[in-house]
Amino acid sequence: MKRKHKKIHLTRGKITLLCMTIPSIMFILVFSYFPISGWIYSFFDYRIGYKLSRCEFVGLSNFAYAFGDPYIITVILNTLVISVLGLAGLPLAGMIAILLSEVKGRRFKKTVQTAITIPNFISWIIIYSIMFSLFSNDGLLTTIIRGLTGNRDSTVTLLTNPGTAKLFMVLTNIWKTVGYNSIIFFAAVTGIDSQLYDAASVDGAGRWQKILHITIPGILPTFITLLIISVGAILNNGFEQYYVFVNPMIQKNIEVLDYYVYRIGMLNNDIPASTAVSMIKTFISVILVFGVNKLSKKTLGQSIL
Repeated sequence: MKRKHKKIHLTRGKITLLCMTIPSIMFILVFSYFPISGWIYSFFDYRIGYKLSRCEFVGLSNFAYAFGDPYIITVILNTLVISVLGLAGLPLAGMIAILLSEVKGRRFKKTVQTAITIPNFISWIIIYSIMFSLFSNDGLLTTIIRGLTGNRDSTVTLLTNPGTAKLFMVLTNIWKTVGYNSIIFFAAVTGIDSQLYDAASVDGAGRWQKILHITIPGILPTFITLLIISVGAILNNGFEQYYVFVNPMIQKNIEVLDYYVYRIGMLNNDIPASTAVSMIKTFISVILVFGVNKLSKKTLGQSIL
C-alpha cells in the first residue's frame, strides 16, 4: 500500500515569512559557514602574500606545532576557569527574573529591567573606559580606597593585579550580560500558566512555595537550553573583552583561546597554526554541546537537539 504524501500548500503568508528569513540565512552562511573553507590553510605552510597553490602541504604539522607549545596549557586553563566561573551568571539571571516577577510596581520593574539591560548594549571599549576611570592607578574608586586605608603608595589596581584578574574579567562579563539573560528568564516566567498559581493559592501555598514548586520548574527548560549553549561555547570566551583589557602585567592570567588565536595569527603572522587551534576549538565545542545535551536528556529529560 502506497503511503500518501501530504501536499504542502504555500500560502502568501508562508511565502512572506520564508522571505523574511532570507537575510538571517545569508548572514549565517556568510559569517558562519563560508569561513569554514579557510580551514584548509591549517594543512599548508601558508605565508601572507602567496597563493595557496605555491605553499607546501605539511599535513598535521601545524597542529603538532600549535599544541606542542607549553604555553597553550596555560591558555586552555584560563579559558576553562573563566568560562566555568562565568556560568554563575545564569542562575543569577534566573534569580533576578523571579524576583522581578514578584514585584507589583510596574514602573519600578521596568526601571530595574532597563538599568540592568543597558550594559549589554555598551561596547567593550566604553566599558573599559568606565573601568579605567574607576579602577586605574588614579581612578576614582582606587583613590577613595587609598584614602580610607591610608596606603597612598600602592600602585596595584584591579586592572593590573594578576591575583584578581580572572575574577575581575568574570564579574565584568556577568555585569554586562546578566540583564539580557534575565529578560529571557522573565519571558519564561510570564509564560507559566497563571492557573497553577491560582490553584496553589487555593491549597494555601505561600509566595516562596509557589516559587519553589511552580516558578523554578517552569523556567527549568529555559535554564537547560541556555546552559547547553553556554557549555557549548565554553571555549569561546569572546575576543573583544580580552583585547581591550589585556596588558603585560595580567596577560598570562587572562589570555584565552580566542585572543591566543588572534595573537599567533595576526601579531605573529602564523596563520596556519592559529587556524589549527581554531579548528580544534570548534570540534571540542560541538562535542561538548552534544555531550551536555545527552546528559541533560538522561538526567532531567530536557534537551534541545
